[in-house]
Amino acid sequence: MEAEQLLVSKIKEGDRAAMRTLYDRYSGYVMAVALRYVPDRDDVQDVVQDSFVKIFSSIGRFEYRGDGALKAWMARIVANQALDFLYKRRALDTSRNIPDVPDEPEPDIGGVSDEVLMELIGKLPPGYRVVLNLFVFEQMSHKEIAKRLGIKENSSASQYFHAKKMLGKMINDYIKRQQ
Repeated sequence: MEAEQLLVSKIKEGDRAAMRTLYDRYSGYVMAVALRYVPDRDDVQDVVQDSFVKIFSSIGRFEYRGDGALKAWMARIVANQALDFLYKRRALDTSRNIPDVPDEPEPDIGGVSDEVLMELIGKLPPGYRVVLNLFVFEQMSHKEIAKRLGIKENSSASQYFHAKKMLGKMINDYIKRQQ
């Protein structure tokens, strides 16, 4: 039996040590996913805590489907908890107030660390950040994003386009500062 599958089985049986193992093993990953949506670290702690409560309370419905299935399932829960958090805080503005960003050449992100990239994504306006994350990391279609966020499909596509454009400018500016 796979290590993940065995761990989940033990958690389903109520094994507290297995719960602790899951938390210790994946809390960094859960935090990284939450930070993609909620850039404030204090708020992220709330999202992480709520996510683990949801993970442990829902683990009975998890079906092991191979290596990485648990991590993907947890990422979906964290993304949903982060979105719920943003809605409750009314911090998710998906309005059409689109800042004007000049066209920039496509950035070469080879020299940009994952940490810097996540920090730059965190600086995007909330609506842009959420749509970008859902499209790129959660691999949702614009139709799925629109349904999840209660916006029009073309609004999702527009938010993604402008998020990419703005992020590209921030990356290019960062690269210029490093030279």
